Amino acid sequence: MNASFAMKQYGSVSRDAAVEGADSHNLILLLMRGALESIAQAKGAIRQGNIELRGKKITRATEIILGLKDFLDVEKGGELAENLVALYDYMVRSLLDAHRIPSEEKLDEVGQLMGNIASAWAEIGQQR
Repeated sequence: MNASFAMKQYGSVSRDAAVEGADSHNLILLLMRGALESIAQAKGAIRQGNIELRGKKITRATEIILGLKDFLDVEKGGELAENLVALYDYMVRSLLDAHRIPSEEKLDEVGQLMGNIASAWAEIGQQR
């Protein structure tokens, strides 16, 4: 068994175990961290000139953000949920722009926005 395959398997098992034991709050936090990881990997792909990897990682981050948007309940969440919908839409557009015209700056911006949301979400979890 090669080392790369073993590391991928370990990561998969570790991720599966984290998801299996997580409540809905922590699942959302895991998704946010997954988006941040994909954004960082897309940035690395830009630096390496790897167009295929950049596309895959931006697509993954976009899918996660759209999933997070789908979790929102605008009726119950009111103005905060509406603001998050708009922010997630902006983040998706920025990611698409970062893929169309490779832009580490756009990825940094989306990463910072997602990082802020994830930090606030983690704080809420600690207060529960």
